[in-house]
Amino acid sequence: MTKSIDYFFSVGSPWDFIGLETFATLASDHGATIRPYVIPLIEDNGGIYSRNRPEARRTYWTTDLKRWAALRGKVLNFDNRAELSDPTPAGLMIMAAIEQSQDWLTLAAALQEAFWARGDDIGKAEVRRGIANAVGFDGAALDERGQSDAVQAVRTSSYETAKAAGVFGVPTYRYEDELYWGQDSLSFLARHLKGEKLVA
Repeated sequence: MTKSIDYFFSVGSPWDFIGLETFATLASDHGATIRPYVIPLIEDNGGIYSRNRPEARRTYWTTDLKRWAALRGKVLNFDNRAELSDPTPAGLMIMAAIEQSQDWLTLAAALQEAFWARGDDIGKAEVRRGIANAVGFDGAALDERGQSDAVQAVRTSSYETAKAAGVFGVPTYRYEDELYWGQDSLSFLARHLKGEKLVA
């Protein structure tokens, strides 16, 4: 039987960026398909945006991000964070690619690399469209589809699916109804995929 992993993520999460390549490789190595859900943090379930946390925790969060980025071979650019637009429309573009059975992983990786490593403003239509075009997509068509009622309905459905599953933060991976929150939980997911389900 084919293994399937539900992947709850956001283009605006640095943790998603850091862990995406490792996760994709893990799924491929185990012959698992990925069912993607683009979602925001789910505050009703306890998700807390970094901006709403105390300064001490935000400082540690940044330090920990840099540690994990170095471990995963990624570079993070925090220089112009406050100047960048909301990346949500880029997430809708990824949702449009998912809906149309296009290579959403390549698109997500390109947009996250642009946003988190280079500091590109993917909230701007011309920027995200250019990034999509550069990796082989029709950026304008995907961007327009991302604003459609059909994709908005998928967005709502994805949120409700995640909320009902108990997801609160991103990335979260679900395999055989077991949730693994955070890219630092990929080692637990790997063991589960091998048949060893660790229970506290």
